[in-house]
Amino acid sequence: MHCTKKITDDLIWVGANDRRLAMFEGVYSVPEGVSYNSYLLLDEKTVLFDTVDKAVKSRLMENLEYGLNGRTLDYLIVQHMEPDHSSAIGEMLDKFPKMQVVCNAKTLAFIKQFHDFEIDSRTMVVKEGDVLSTGRHNLTFLMAPMVHWPEVMITYDTTDKILFSADAFGSFGALNGAIFADEVDFERDYMDEARRYYTNIVGKYGDQTQAVLKKASAHEIKLLCPLHGFVWRTDMKVFIEKYKIWSSYGYEEEGVMIAYASIYGNTENAAEILACKLRDKGIKTTMFDVSVTPASEIVSAAFKWSHMAIASATYNNGIFVTMEAFLHDLQAHNIKNRTVAIIENGSWAPTSGGLIRKIFEKCSNIKFIDNILTVKSSVKEDQLAEIEAMACAIANDMGK
Repeated sequence: MHCTKKITDDLIWVGANDRRLAMFEGVYSVPEGVSYNSYLLLDEKTVLFDTVDKAVKSRLMENLEYGLNGRTLDYLIVQHMEPDHSSAIGEMLDKFPKMQVVCNAKTLAFIKQFHDFEIDSRTMVVKEGDVLSTGRHNLTFLMAPMVHWPEVMITYDTTDKILFSADAFGSFGALNGAIFADEVDFERDYMDEARRYYTNIVGKYGDQTQAVLKKASAHEIKLLCPLHGFVWRTDMKVFIEKYKIWSSYGYEEEGVMIAYASIYGNTENAAEILACKLRDKGIKTTMFDVSVTPASEIVSAAFKWSHMAIASATYNNGIFVTMEAFLHDLQAHNIKNRTVAIIENGSWAPTSGGLIRKIFEKCSNIKFIDNILTVKSSVKEDQLAEIEAMACAIANDMGK
């Protein structure tokens, strides 16, 4: 049975939610599920913006049949060829023999890589600035390479001022009956998941995201329609501002994200003492055990906060395994413009701190707080002054 949502008089959401998915892209946990958004435009010509993941493909087909109400589908616009948005292209070609696939040249190449069906004769290849008129609506295509695949494009409807933004402005989390961001408390219930989505899925490509934001800013936007998460019709400037901060590697809040890797609790104790001393100075802190918390959540926090404190035991003369994996993940997501304090622990050969620093030195514009604080096995009374000094140095860096 169909389940659709009306967006405007002639635009319908025909996507689906997946609450059974455990790991998005096989790596990011999605405890609140995820939505796969597909949009049907009912003009003189009918247009479908992207399809969905194979897990919910049958629901898309039911929704589309209901939305078309006996009409045929004239165009399928493929903005992003990642399989969670393109699994139903073959079914669309079979079901609608006269339908044309609208995509750019890179997308066409990807379609041929993923599929074996004949596509050239049924493709309308578009480039930057091309316009498709569907009757009342005029759709302009804007290229958005590496946000977050090289073939990505976005579509702007000049008639109703709608930006179909592909994977940009998305969020983890099922929609739970709502379709518009203003129907929920987005800041409270979804902003963390939107940040986690951006920083982990798109975060590496901040410069490319900035370029797309610049393109989008040239247009009046009344509706923002991403491929995951809610449609925005009010207060979208707040969300767009978040994207400007994230993509420029700025921070949302001044404070310290403390990530630690501890074997028997002694490194954790050092990190905890630092957190308490920072709080005593009125500095906000948040703490993560990298052996317990998924890396995607810690990466997201690193993008949110202005400062980081990294505390790790030494393990096999290196960084503790979960911390090393997290740091390489953070580096891969192109973190920059941060201030970092480092605590190392080692009973006979503490080496983790220097190795941690080397990883951060590969990132851009990283400032380090004083010297590495070294713990040998456990924190002793005489080291409290060193931890206090580190807290003072962080406070001074913040201008407190």
